[in-house]
Amino acid sequence: MDFKQGWALLRMALDRASLYLPIILMGALALGTYWLVRNAPRLVQPAAKEAPVHEPDFFMRDFTVKNFLGTGQLRSEMTGTEGRHYPDTDTLEVDQVRVRSISPQGLVTHASADRGLSNGDGSEIQLFGNAIVVRDAAVQPNGRVLPRLEFRGEFLHAYVDTERVRSDRPVTLTRGSDRFTADAMDYDHLSGVANLQGRVRGFIAPPTPGARR
Repeated sequence: MDFKQGWALLRMALDRASLYLPIILMGALALGTYWLVRNAPRLVQPAAKEAPVHEPDFFMRDFTVKNFLGTGQLRSEMTGTEGRHYPDTDTLEVDQVRVRSISPQGLVTHASADRGLSNGDGSEIQLFGNAIVVRDAAVQPNGRVLPRLEFRGEFLHAYVDTERVRSDRPVTLTRGSDRFTADAMDYDHLSGVANLQGRVRGFIAPPTPGARR
């Protein structure tokens, strides 16, 4: 075989190989891509957000918590033998709770129960077990006497800022010498109205001569 024949055969082989070159290149590219995908580092998957757990994040024992107005005047104070704060609801659960609050008009209210549940700012307090809320007797600037007001029941919901007391369970209301019982109650001090519901019984003492009701 001479040089010319050898060169012709080589060119023929190169021409045939050029026909398959795109296929070969595409196959090599596919294999390279597959290798990169298999060996590339995987992205960190975002962790699923855990649902809040109703567990206390701190405890207090034999404590007192005080809230003040912007003027520095004491608004309310709460004491208890043990307190547990729950971050998922921003509530404070208190054993043997005792509460004392002072309204902007100077009216003093006391509350106590076996257990209390307060919201974050102390404006609402739910009282469970032997619940008692008492507003002390007072004399208004116009001379009107406000008799002592007492609420008793196994559950009372006190709203400190709006001076409201509610309950969906049997409750006893005592105003001065008057006494009422009901299956449920909603008392609003600002309006002076007590809405008694269910089986309501009451005793109204005869007014003392010269007394203003």
